[in-house]
Amino acid sequence: MFTSRQEFIEEWKQESQATEKILQTLTDESLSQEIAPGYNYLGGLGWHITVALHTMLAQTGLNFQHPPHVETIPESASEIASDYRNTSDSMLKAIQEQWTDETLNETREFFGNEVPVHAVLRTLIQHQAHHRGQMTVLMRQAGLNVPGVYGPSKEEWANMHSLG
Repeated sequence: MFTSRQEFIEEWKQESQATEKILQTLTDESLSQEIAPGYNYLGGLGWHITVALHTMLAQTGLNFQHPPHVETIPESASEIASDYRNTSDSMLKAIQEQWTDETLNETREFFGNEVPVHAVLRTLIQHQAHHRGQMTVLMRQAGLNVPGVYGPSKEEWANMHSLG
């Protein structure tokens, strides 16, 4: 449970950096990688993470800049990464300007349930981590090197030990 805006901001900075590492590794060619026909694909997941920042936090009343074309998934990996970074930065600025620490204990309607704002923030982080994990599987299928998130990836680990 977050008891201050700063607690959330510090954790978000770590989580968003991990997401940016994943998004920056994508290539335009890899965006169409899917696990099976009709299931999520890499570009769609990257875009979903990006637009979910606003979709989820708008329910709390937080107002911030976000991509205006949420229904149209960019065909450029760099555009997805850039839009994610800009949306994340805008979200943090809005939290600092529009909320107080007390706001975190207030309840808001969130997908039909009354939920404390601090719980919405935790859900936001977990939602992003969940989809980031899905993306790493698809990245491997697309032949991309997966960057480490909570420690070194297989490739990073192998490189560390080959240098030793």
